[in-house]
Amino acid sequence: MSSFEVRGGRQLKGEIVPQGAKNEALQILSAVLLTAEPVTIANIPDILDVNLLIELLDEIGVKISRSNRHTCTFQADQIDADYLASDEFRKKGGRLRGSVMLAGPMLARFGKAYIPKPGGDKIGRRRLDTHIIGFEKLGARFEYDELHSCFKLSSPRLRGAYMLLDEPSVTGTANIIMAAVLAEGITTIYNAACEPYVQQLCQMLNRMGARICGIGSNLLTIEGVGKLGGTTHRMLPDMIEIGSFIGLAAMTQSEITIKNAGVEHLGVIPEKFQQLGIQFQIKGDDIYIPSQDVYEIQTFMDGGILTIYDHPWPGFTPDLLSIVLVVATQARGSVLIHQKMFESRLFFTDKLIDMGAQIILCDPHRATVIGLGRKQNLRGITMTSPDIRAGQALLIAALSAEGKSIIQNIEQIDRGYQYIDERLRSLGADIKRVANT
Repeated sequence: MSSFEVRGGRQLKGEIVPQGAKNEALQILSAVLLTAEPVTIANIPDILDVNLLIELLDEIGVKISRSNRHTCTFQADQIDADYLASDEFRKKGGRLRGSVMLAGPMLARFGKAYIPKPGGDKIGRRRLDTHIIGFEKLGARFEYDELHSCFKLSSPRLRGAYMLLDEPSVTGTANIIMAAVLAEGITTIYNAACEPYVQQLCQMLNRMGARICGIGSNLLTIEGVGKLGGTTHRMLPDMIEIGSFIGLAAMTQSEITIKNAGVEHLGVIPEKFQQLGIQFQIKGDDIYIPSQDVYEIQTFMDGGILTIYDHPWPGFTPDLLSIVLVVATQARGSVLIHQKMFESRLFFTDKLIDMGAQIILCDPHRATVIGLGRKQNLRGITMTSPDIRAGQALLIAALSAEGKSIIQNIEQIDRGYQYIDERLRSLGADIKRVANT
C-alpha cells in the first residue's frame, strides 16, 4: 500500500501524451477470445485493471506475446473454458468489474460462461441486468451456481433476436455485441450505447469478419457469422485522461500541450470545459492550454446558474464529473453538478470541503459549487482516494493547493492512470510515491 505526497501551488509546463483508453481496453481485450487466430493490440494502457484482465486471459489459456508494455499479441486457440468456474478465477475476477466482459465472447464461442460477483469502484449500484437479459434473448440459460458461488450462462447455440435495451449500458451493449457476432441469424439492438469505445469494438470485430451495421448509432444490426479471424487494433487516447489534463492546467495556472489527443472522438468534452471558462486551442490533433489566471463559469442565456450533468453518449461522460467539480472550485462563478448515474460518486466532496472549497452537497446526486475565483487557495490535507475518478480529482486539487497533501489508497488511481506520478513530475509537479509504514 502506498500514498502520494504532493506539494501543491506549482505552475506546470510542458507536453503530455494521453494513455490508451481504459474503458476501451476492457472490451477489446475480452474480444480476443472470439477467434483462434492472433490478434495484436496497440496503445494498451499499463494500468492495474488492464494488467489484471491480461493475467486472467493468460490463466484461461490465451497465448500472450508482449513486445512492450503497450503492445500485445493474443491467440486464444487453446482455451480452458472451465477455468472460469474455478475459485481462482472467482477471486481474481471478482476484483475487476471488467471481468464480466469475458462472458459474451465465452458464451458465443464455447457455449458457456461464468460471472463472479462484480468488483471495481464503490460508486453505487452497477447492475448486470442489461447483460443478462440480452444473453437470455439470444437463447442463453441463466442460473446461479451454488457450488461455485457465481452466475452461470449456457447455450449450445445462440440465435439472433430483436432487443430494446432498458438502458444504453456501454459494457452491456459491448457484451451483447460480442455474443451476437457468432450467433445464428440476425440480432438487432435498439437503444444501444454508441460511445467511441463501442464504435472501436464494432470496427475491430468487422475487420475480424463480423457483420455489424449502424456503428455510431443507437440501432445496431448484427448478422451472425460462423467464425472470426485475426486482426490488428490500436486503442484511442483516453478521453477521461484528456479531460483531466485540461482541468489540471486550469487549476494550476499551467501551460500544457496534450499531444495526440484524438480530438475527433472527444464529443462535447471540450465544450464542457469551455463552459467553465477554460481557454484552449486545438492545433491539429493536439490541445494547447495556455496559463490562465482566472476562468469564469458561464451562465445559461437567461442568466440561470449553469448545470453540468452526465448523459449517455453523445452526452457528457459521468467519468469526468468529478474533474469538473474540482476545477469549478477555483473558477469564478457557480455551477450545479448533477451526477445521475451513480449515487455514491459525489461523496468525495467532503475532502474538498476540508481543503477549503465551497460546496453544498444537495443530495447523493447533486452538488452546488461556489467558485472561489482564486481569492482563497485550497489547503493541503491528508485524504483517501475512494475510487479511480475521485482519486484523480483529489490529485488535481492537491497539485493546486497550498502546502503538503497526502493521498492514501492510491491503488485506486493506479487502476486507471498509468505512471501518473512520473508523468506529472515531467511537467514540474512536486509529487512522490511513498510506502505506507
